[in-house]
This record gives sequence, C-alpha cells and structure tokens, in this order.
Amino acid sequence: MSGQAAQRRVGKRHRRMPVDSAVLMLRGDESWTSDLMDISATGVLVKRPLDWIGQRGDRFVLDMLFGDQLNIHVEAVVMRVTEDELGFAFSRIPPDKETPLWNLLGGYADTLEEWKD
Repeated sequence: MSGQAAQRRVGKRHRRMPVDSAVLMLRGDESWTSDLMDISATGVLVKRPLDWIGQRGDRFVLDMLFGDQLNIHVEAVVMRVTEDELGFAFSRIPPDKETPLWNLLGGYADTLEEWKD
C-alpha cells in the first residue's frame, strides 16, 4: 500500500446531533425498525437490524419518531454499511418536514465538524 493510500481521509461534514429515537426503514414491501444514533442536516446514522437486507446505493423511506409529537418522513440512500451501523443520506425531504427538521437540529443544522475515516 502506498503512503498516500495508507493515510486517513480528513474532511468536513455537517455536525451530527446524538439522538435516542426510533426509525422505521421501508423499501418496497420490506420494513425494519431500529434506533437512530445521530442525525445531521444531510442524513442519519442507524443501528443495523440483524435481519436487514440491503447495500450501498439502495433507496429507502425513513419514518423517524421524535417524542410524541414529531414524525419526520424522508427518502434516503444508503451511503455506508458496517456490521453494526447504516449511514443514510437524505435524498428528499418533503417541504412540510423541512422546518420541523431544522427546528429539531437547532444549531447543528448549519455547523460543520471535522471527520476522519
């Protein structure tokens, strides 16, 4: 492996807000429930269900529940799959859910953080 390939990538991403909430992941006639780990302005990190079937690039509908009052329904694409986690990038946020999502994120919505992989 070259020295360049061995280096870790460093960049900026939207700041992630830790959450403890439920998510329903839907694709066609398949569905899974799980827990959200964090959310940002561009996507979510979810605990991977044991029986989950999918791969990077698959499209899902995510129905996220925050408390008793807030339900945010978005379309998302699988961007990362590990043994324990699924990373989704939002591909469509319905117009009526944009403001509730930004209000939920508060200061996290416009903040960037450094990341390494």
